[in-house]
Amino acid sequence: MARLRADRLAQLIRDEVSDILQRGLKDPRLGFVSVTDVEVSGDLSHAKVFVSLMGTEEEEAASLQALESATGFIRTELARRIRLRRVPEIVFKPDRSIARGARIFQLLSEIAKEKREGEP
Repeated sequence: MARLRADRLAQLIRDEVSDILQRGLKDPRLGFVSVTDVEVSGDLSHAKVFVSLMGTEEEEAASLQALESATGFIRTELARRIRLRRVPEIVFKPDRSIARGARIFQLLSEIAKEKREGEP
């Protein structure tokens, strides 16, 4: 039963943090960021928010720094939007799975292209 509540809370946090990042956060360092997943601890006191960052390495680092500096604001906004006794501590983690998927797709496309060129 507790895991079901943690999963529902994770989904709600993902939706709300996405909305806060799109509409509420006005940091110029923040580039293209999307929330991919949220993991909430069993006691609902900690939440890992996985974000996909797009851009150069410097832009990604600046976006992650902007998120970390805005953690207090985001947590306050969550407290306003979600009625909980205690709002979980938030930690932002970069999610590199989309970039890895794009790289794998690119490699597979190159292999297919080479295969077509090699056929008579």
